[in-house]
Amino acid sequence: MTLHIFGIRHHGPGSAHSLHQALVSLQPDIILIEGPPEAEPLLPLVISPAMQPPVALLIYTPDSPQNCVYYPFAIFSPEWQALNYGVKNSIPVRFMDLPLTHRLAIAKDKENSPPSLLSPSFSTADPLSAIAEAAGYSDGESWWEHLVETRGENVDLFAAILEVMTALRQELPAREDPIEAQREAYMRKIIREAQNTGFQRIAVICGAWHTPALSTMPSVKEDTAILKGLPKIKIEATWVPWTYGRLSYNSGYGAGVQSPGWYHYLWEYRTESRRPTESSLQFPHHPHSLITIRWMTQVAQLLREQNLDASSAHVIEAVRLAETLAALRDRSIAGLPELNEATQTVLCFGSDLPMQLIHNKLIIGERLGNVPPETPMVPLQQDLFKQQKRLRIPPEASVKTLDLDLRKENDLARSHLLHRLNLLDIPWGKLQQAGNKKGTFHEYWQLQWHPEFAVNLIEASIWGNTIKEAAKDKACTIADEAEDLPTLTTLLNQVILSDLSDAVVYLMSRLEEKAALASDVTYLMAALPPLANVMRYGNVRQTDTAMISHVVDGLVARICINLPPACASLDDDAAGAMYENLIKVNGAIALLKNQEYTIAWQQVLTLMAENQSLHGLVAGRCCRLLLDGGVFDAVHAGQKMSLALSKSNEPPQAAAWVEGFLRGSGLLILHDDQLWQVLDNWITELSEENFITLLPLLRRTFATFTPPERRQMGEKVKRGVKVATSNSANFEQINEENAVTVLPIIAQLLGIT
Repeated sequence: MTLHIFGIRHHGPGSAHSLHQALVSLQPDIILIEGPPEAEPLLPLVISPAMQPPVALLIYTPDSPQNCVYYPFAIFSPEWQALNYGVKNSIPVRFMDLPLTHRLAIAKDKENSPPSLLSPSFSTADPLSAIAEAAGYSDGESWWEHLVETRGENVDLFAAILEVMTALRQELPAREDPIEAQREAYMRKIIREAQNTGFQRIAVICGAWHTPALSTMPSVKEDTAILKGLPKIKIEATWVPWTYGRLSYNSGYGAGVQSPGWYHYLWEYRTESRRPTESSLQFPHHPHSLITIRWMTQVAQLLREQNLDASSAHVIEAVRLAETLAALRDRSIAGLPELNEATQTVLCFGSDLPMQLIHNKLIIGERLGNVPPETPMVPLQQDLFKQQKRLRIPPEASVKTLDLDLRKENDLARSHLLHRLNLLDIPWGKLQQAGNKKGTFHEYWQLQWHPEFAVNLIEASIWGNTIKEAAKDKACTIADEAEDLPTLTTLLNQVILSDLSDAVVYLMSRLEEKAALASDVTYLMAALPPLANVMRYGNVRQTDTAMISHVVDGLVARICINLPPACASLDDDAAGAMYENLIKVNGAIALLKNQEYTIAWQQVLTLMAENQSLHGLVAGRCCRLLLDGGVFDAVHAGQKMSLALSKSNEPPQAAAWVEGFLRGSGLLILHDDQLWQVLDNWITELSEENFITLLPLLRRTFATFTPPERRQMGEKVKRGVKVATSNSANFEQINEENAVTVLPIIAQLLGIT
């Protein structure tokens, strides 16, 4: 009976290749792997053709899915290779880490969050830093990568790792971590069970740090005492897709690596190099050179896809520079630091921007794994999986832009799915502003799948077994808990976009109740724009908006009645809020294209514009909205401005009126000389003291104009030309000599002989 302990780093191509070779040589009777025992029933899925790493084991508590832990695996993870080897060859495979039924219960008892998104498989401390420093490396990660991951298969490697780790654990201070002691005690328990079962060749795969604790067994009594009285909690396990971005150390994953994309490349190269092809036999290359050449070729291809210059000559020079740097540093192979330095120098011409692209696309990578359909899932996950397949929108780790034409049945169904997922707090898609295409039948989405959405789906399963059912039930629950009208109208907009007809009926009943009781006109004004948006989408989405129209009728009527008294005696902050509400309601009224609404709204605006006691910001905006709506002409608007800027009004009130009238656009006064002159006269007649006081207010208004508008205003002021303010033309300024010259041409244009 022999025990073979293989200390590995949890994600490394060198460790994976060496471990695979060691297992092939050993032909073990049983394989014990550091991992959650609760996931053992899921191991047969490892060899499914549909299983494509990176993937992760998700362990969670059913009553609180956010209380979870992930165990990620990549194709180059040693544990993944051991799992594949064992399952394919019908060798018993067991996980031997401390069960998470205990670990999550301990975390819950301590009222601490579990290490969500972090595999509990490697200590966050770096025990190799002391050795790395002595060997001249900046950190333990670099030391391990150079001596283990970038080298070829070496079965003797594991004996050396055990020796190094034994020395480290003897020299370094003992860690006072009860969880670590319990984990190692449980691993030893599983090893003893395998020995007692009669297995002769036992392979143990664990993190390198644990190898000394498993090679020398304490008494059974000691381990039993350590494991005594551990609490338990009910848990579930499943496989979920993972990404290389989440596998990287920068994502917060404690056992992560800095360059998963680079490691994937090394794994594929070494796997391919084991199978000599006809071309490789005819044109032999030094294997170290091929690693560098192929990597630089991938870099050049990526740069060319982004329309960046990357010629064959550049690739050749970059390869030479990388190999030269490796030789100067006494390394047998160019590692990622040498490749990056050569790439930035030759292919990126010293720039950091292309290097960021290379880092994201190649060094980290955007690979997203896949799990088989037979993987245990909650019904909600299964429903989403089927819809993704039916609608042909597979999840991807990279950002993808989706342009949906809502007139097409499949695109409309995609829109419904994405809106429903957002309602369930699963933001797979983010709705973007419309592009250069006109009409309400286009939607633009930005899609990016994140692994943690699997947990969101499990959490959302309390609402129903299908996406549509869950979204409907959650919307109705939110409606029951809503305390104000805008929340309901915004929710109604989401429900309409999600095509949840049953929820629409329920929300309308709740909306009518709230609207009947609402007395604050600001709530009524905030509630109208979402409903107008719903009415706009009605024709495209085949939604019956008749049930909404009578609610809109009531809202518009109550707004028009209650708005004038609500605007009395506003302070500056309240006036600013009312200013925004006026703009939103005006836009909603314009969107509804209802003549009765428009007339009623414009009558209210006219009444408010005539009110001399109204706050200047609100009065000025009312006048501007009436001018834009064609109710006031330029002459009438000029008269209103003259009245507002007269000396009878206090300068701050006049400045507020100007801000309300002009904020956001300066084209109006640029093209209307009469308005320009009124404003010019008011500013020039201000006393020095009032001008200094009002300057911040005026600057705030003019800052909302575009740079070209401000430049044209400056040029107009520089010219200093005053215009007549009379409504009639000033014929005294006509040049009769020039007029006589023009008259024959005008006569020809008019057909006068």
